[in-house]
Amino acid sequence: MADQLLNSPRKVAYAVAAFFSVIMVIHMLRGSGSSAGQPSPFPGNGGKPAFQRTIVAVGDLHGDYPNMMTVLKMAKVVSENGTWTGNVDYLVQTGDIVDRGDDTLQMYRYLENLRVQAQQAGGDVRSHFGNHEVMNLIGDWRYVPQKEILTFGGANARQQMLAKGWLGQAWRANYTITSRVPLHPSLGPMNTDYDPDKATRFQDISHAAVSFLHGGLSPTYEDLTPYPSRVNGLGASLVKKLQERNPLPPPHPPNQYPGLPTSASVAEQELYGGNGPLWYRGWAMDKDSVVCSKVDGVMEKLGVRRLVMGHTPNFTGIVSRCGGKILLIDTGISHAYGGVLSAARFTYTLTPTKQKGYWIENEVVTAIYQQKEEVLVNSEREIKADFI
Repeated sequence: MADQLLNSPRKVAYAVAAFFSVIMVIHMLRGSGSSAGQPSPFPGNGGKPAFQRTIVAVGDLHGDYPNMMTVLKMAKVVSENGTWTGNVDYLVQTGDIVDRGDDTLQMYRYLENLRVQAQQAGGDVRSHFGNHEVMNLIGDWRYVPQKEILTFGGANARQQMLAKGWLGQAWRANYTITSRVPLHPSLGPMNTDYDPDKATRFQDISHAAVSFLHGGLSPTYEDLTPYPSRVNGLGASLVKKLQERNPLPPPHPPNQYPGLPTSASVAEQELYGGNGPLWYRGWAMDKDSVVCSKVDGVMEKLGVRRLVMGHTPNFTGIVSRCGGKILLIDTGISHAYGGVLSAARFTYTLTPTKQKGYWIENEVVTAIYQQKEEVLVNSEREIKADFI
């Protein structure tokens, strides 16, 4: 069935969108539709149920199918036979699946199949463009191995697949630049824009969401809001223009670097620029005193409490900055880098107190490695949320 779905990705995208809309309504009514999000009893609360949501995030994968599968299994996202377990609500991948390795087609095909499985179980796989996905659409193939090109059937067949084939269509339908992932369904479905005028109605959980993307959302980037629709709208329009060039420019190398299409707007050019969300490295590279003085202002605009990104690798493990407000999850998973295999797990729970309308909110962020797990954040507080 999955292979038939991939042969008509546009129809699948519409069908899945309609299906997932229904699932999100169920999430709103029940707390969460996947087994991970089901209410469960907590000791010390008279057996009262608590809401739970679990998210697993994985950074850059760069053409390494075996290492990707190892990571997904050790994070309990998939079973030993590679199927969706239902142990998490969302799997988030922050881009750069392509380049540096040979397994491009196998990896994208597997993740499209996994997305269908997840959505059928009430979960989802959230996929993002990395700078390398967009580089490949532009025609910048400097990091594409020759052996990988052969898996497509040659350079021309590869270019057509990225622009018009099932993979190009999957990128259009299922990939965004960034995601605002709610920790509680009261904040709306995935990628609901943050509206500061309505934030007070959500009381203490107005920012109970996490921002995921590849590079970073610079404090000086002019198209931050409304978040995330402004950024994702620009990304979708740029990808469309790149895929619909006629003729497609021959890839570089050996040909001349084609650059962005002349029809790209100033905002689309800035999206792909060094200060844009695909390339920005400030949250990873600037001093603590700089980033920690700016991160609260950005999160306030976005309606989130953490910024999670890949792109800038740390080969020894996931990096937490500013008390877990910034999380850098690219650890060089691909054999091309030889870094550590890792994933980040976000576990969010709300447990009712004896006082009506008050809850104990707990959020734990855990770095998962092959031989150990490391708690990066363990935040607990009492909150008011009498609308839940």
